[in-house]
Amino acid sequence: MNNNNSITAILDTLSRDYLQGKDEVLRLAAIALLSGGHILIEDLPGLGKTPLALALAGCTGLSFGRVQCTSDLLPSDITGLSIFNREEGHFNFIPGPIFNNIVLLDEINRAMPRTQSAMLEAMEERRVTIEGVTHQLPDPFMVFATQNPSDQSGTFLLPESQLDRFLICTGIGYPPEELEKQIITGGGIREQISSIRAVGSAAELITARKLAGEVFLSAKLTDFIYALVTATRNHQMIRTGLSTRGAINLAQASRSAAFLAGRDFVAPEDVRGLAGPVCAHRLIMQAAYETVDRGELVRKLTAEIPLPLA
Repeated sequence: MNNNNSITAILDTLSRDYLQGKDEVLRLAAIALLSGGHILIEDLPGLGKTPLALALAGCTGLSFGRVQCTSDLLPSDITGLSIFNREEGHFNFIPGPIFNNIVLLDEINRAMPRTQSAMLEAMEERRVTIEGVTHQLPDPFMVFATQNPSDQSGTFLLPESQLDRFLICTGIGYPPEELEKQIITGGGIREQISSIRAVGSAAELITARKLAGEVFLSAKLTDFIYALVTATRNHQMIRTGLSTRGAINLAQASRSAAFLAGRDFVAPEDVRGLAGPVCAHRLIMQAAYETVDRGELVRKLTAEIPLPLA
């Protein structure tokens, strides 16, 4: 079927040699890459969010940029700035870390809202405008953002408009007991990751992304996605349900999941399995229900909608 060999080789290498026990978050990251989307990982510090981004960039052969978000971070620290060259008599543009294939925004919710919003154009349009000049970003381009739980000190909630730009939002979780003991014994993997060999390339990824976009999505599964969208818009706990962008993203991610599984058609389990990671973070809850687990709510809604046979 479709040529997914390079992507599966990347996942196999990462899960076997570098990121044991993180198979699901690796799969979700690969789905984001194949869909041309961005991923947000929310979890406690020290669980391997940053090594995951570093390893993914290294194994795919893509360029990597990192931004450590702090409260005094400026938009120009991400996008770059123009500096006047006295000798040449004109301004030179100094590109920021955003001009890489994979950009890690570490602890994004520690940046001030003004700086967070500087990412919106980049994430949606794949370009940035600086001092009136528009600069295209490289292809492929993915923002790999991490954030700490919002109840930690020094964090700022991401605006709803920016949350909607992330194709997938997920956690990473603690490793299983025996694996965590092995990690404690062996120490960190930063040095291993720094010397990681690429088993893929940007050209292969672009080709795979095109093939994933051609995976067949039946009219019945489109109806299923629309039924989920409608259910979120009419639910008493939800103030604002899924947008059309959210529905499109679920369809894109489902195609990529089918591609990774070696199929040229989307199966019902692709849609249902991705509904939580793709949709939950986009829901805006009524004030009385803000503490409700959005992921669990989405899973409940999808379970209530009859699955089509194809």
